[in-house]
Amino acid sequence: MGNSGSAVKVCTDHQGGINWLSLSPDGQRLLTGSEDGTARLWSTADSQCHGHFQGHESYITFCHLENEAAFTCSADHTIRKWDVVTGQCLAIYRGHTSIVNRILVAKDYLFSGSYDRTARCWSVDKEKQIQEFRGHRNCVLTLAHYSSRDVLEEEEEEEEEEEKVSRDLLVTGSTDCTVKVWWVSSGRCYQTLLGHTGAVLCLILDAPNRELFSGSTDYTIRTWNIVTGEQLKVFKEHQGSVICLELVNRHLYSGSADRTVKCWFVDTGERIQTYKAHKHSVSTLKYHAGILFTGSGDACARAFNSRSGVLQKIFRGHKFIINCIQIHNELLYTASHDGTLRVWDIRGMCKRNKRRLKKERSGQGRSSQKGSLSRLFNNKVGCMVQQENRE
Repeated sequence: MGNSGSAVKVCTDHQGGINWLSLSPDGQRLLTGSEDGTARLWSTADSQCHGHFQGHESYITFCHLENEAAFTCSADHTIRKWDVVTGQCLAIYRGHTSIVNRILVAKDYLFSGSYDRTARCWSVDKEKQIQEFRGHRNCVLTLAHYSSRDVLEEEEEEEEEEEKVSRDLLVTGSTDCTVKVWWVSSGRCYQTLLGHTGAVLCLILDAPNRELFSGSTDYTIRTWNIVTGEQLKVFKEHQGSVICLELVNRHLYSGSADRTVKCWFVDTGERIQTYKAHKHSVSTLKYHAGILFTGSGDACARAFNSRSGVLQKIFRGHKFIINCIQIHNELLYTASHDGTLRVWDIRGMCKRNKRRLKKERSGQGRSSQKGSLSRLFNNKVGCMVQQENRE
C-alpha cells in the first residue's frame, strides 16, 4: 500500500459542510453546495473559486452543474438556477412544501424530490412546474430518468395518446420502501416496485439492459426489469444499509454502513470482491482506470485495486465525513462535511494501474494459447480463489 500523501490543494472558502460536489460535462468546472447556504464554482484548471452563488435561505442539500448553468436545491423548499459566468440567479422554482433532497436535469426537464412526499418536473427555461408526481407515502430521496425509446420495442408500447408525445419516465426511490416509475407527460405511475423492507437510499439505471438497481436500509440491493417491474435478483451479503452504487462493465459496486464495498457480477448475482479497511460507513464511491475510490465517515478517502481488492492508498486530511468525490484529469476531488474541498494527484497511481492492466491482458492472451491441461489447472485455481473470497 502506498503512503497517504497530502492534498495538492485545500479549498477552505465555505463556512459550512459541503453536501455535494458536481462536475460539469466538459470537465472545466466543479460546483459545491454547502451547509452555509451557498454554492461555489471551481475551475479544474487551477482549483480556484470563480463563482459564489448566494440567495438560498437555508442549507443546500444537492447541486448539479451543466456547462452554462448551475442548479442547487435547499432546505428552504426551493431550487435555483444560476449563470456560471455572472453568478446571477436566473430562476427560482417554488412549489415544494418541505426540504428538496435531490435534483436531476435531463433534456429540457428539471426533476426534484422532496420530504413533502412528492417529486416534481419543471421547465428548465421557465420558473414553471410541468408535473407533480404524487403517490409516495414518505419522502423522495433519489431520482433517475430514462426514455421508453431506450428500452421498449414499438410493439411493446401501450401508452395513452398523450404519453406517446413524450416517452420520458422518472424513477423515484423513497423512505416508504418503494421505487416508483412515472410517465413524465401525465404524472401517472407506470410501475410500483415492491420488495424492499427499508428506505431506498440509492438508484442506478442501466436502460440499454432494461435494468434498475436499488440500494436500501434493509441491507439489500435489488435488480428490477424496468419494463415489466419484475424483481430479478436480490444481493444480500451486506450487514448494513446500502448507501451508494456504481455500475461499470456489468460489475456493480455497493458501499455500505457495514464499512465495506462489495463488487457483484450483475449477470449472475455473484459477489466477487469485498473491499475492507474503512473504519466507518462508506458514503461515496467512484471507479476510475481499474481503481475503486471510496469516501467514508472516517474522514478518509481510499483507493483499491478493483480486481484484487488490495488497498493501494489512503488519503488523509479531512476532519469529518467525505460526502462526495469526483475525478478529472487524474486528479481526485473530495468534498467533506468539514467544509473543505481537497484536490489529490493520482496520476502516478493511474499510470501504474494502467500498465498492470495492460500486462494482465497480455498475459491472458498468452495463456489462452496453452493446452487444455493448463486451462483446467487455471480454472481450478480460480475456483479456489473465489471460494476463499466468499469465506
